[in-house]
Amino acid sequence: MAYKVVLFYSTSAAIQAEKLLIKEGFTVKLIPVPRILSSDCGVCLRFEDAVEMQIKSLLDQKKVAYQGIYAL
Repeated sequence: MAYKVVLFYSTSAAIQAEKLLIKEGFTVKLIPVPRILSSDCGVCLRFEDAVEMQIKSLLDQKKVAYQGIYAL
């Protein structure tokens, strides 16, 4: 199974996104940012590749600031 991660500018934004996405029925997990990626925040959200567009759309709609979405 392929995964992607969303990187955030702050831990509070990552936690906000996690709560929002779980409430909307997505399976996500807070994990440490992989060393190959950089971020101002030490945690990111991992999710299945197949739901990338839905997650991106929801984060944009709810105005949750994120740095980017990257493949693992």
